[in-house]
Amino acid sequence: MSQVEQQFHGVRITESHAGSHGVRNAVQVACSSCSLHELCLSGGLDDIDLEAIDQIVAQRRRIPKGEELFGVGDPFCSIYAVRFGLFKTEGLMADGREQVTGFQMAGELLGLDGISSERHVCKAVALEDSEVCVIPFAEMESLGRAVPALQHNLHKVMSRELVQDRNLLVLLGSAQAPERLAAFLLNLSHRNAQRGYSASEFILRMTRDEIGSYLGLTPETVSRTFTKLQKDGLLEVAQKHIRIPDLAALKAFVGC
Repeated sequence: MSQVEQQFHGVRITESHAGSHGVRNAVQVACSSCSLHELCLSGGLDDIDLEAIDQIVAQRRRIPKGEELFGVGDPFCSIYAVRFGLFKTEGLMADGREQVTGFQMAGELLGLDGISSERHVCKAVALEDSEVCVIPFAEMESLGRAVPALQHNLHKVMSRELVQDRNLLVLLGSAQAPERLAAFLLNLSHRNAQRGYSASEFILRMTRDEIGSYLGLTPETVSRTFTKLQKDGLLEVAQKHIRIPDLAALKAFVGC
């Protein structure tokens, strides 16, 4: 695996990640020793509280590329913290079509959509071999009453999701295709940098179809827009490999 591919995952993949899919790992990795815990629910907690969280993390699940972590209508029992890999979430539109509603990478949460109705209203699919921490929601709620900082972190995550949804709606309602795609790439750049990896060079694990579904564009428009941004000197594109030669210029183009 190339250095760029390792960077995009947000966590380095080692031989210790090998194992069976969908079962409890023989060796548990504590939240306190996880390189991503500051991005997850355990960020900012002291050692005693981290140990309490370790007790409720039920298992680590491996999800092979292309398989679902959960589907539309599945009972809601747990939320999931992505340890490595990449997921997409898809919801059903009124006409029955599926639309990509987000991409979740290492250190981010899945499953929050099921809290209100106790059933998942979208599905989560692994875009590459991935692993999640399974956190039973009822146990986490109980622990949150004893550890206010944990409850605060959950509220922060949920607020962040609301802001992202709002920003996407604004983007889809007002921006043209080049601005939409540039904003999407800047978002990936920022999240990559949060994980200590390159903000200017990464691998896209999602297809042009999936990007188009998320941004409200056809796959053909996505491809043409990549070409336009490259001709304008804002991107360097080699299939799935993306390089942003001047982050400031791309931000200025979007209007950040």
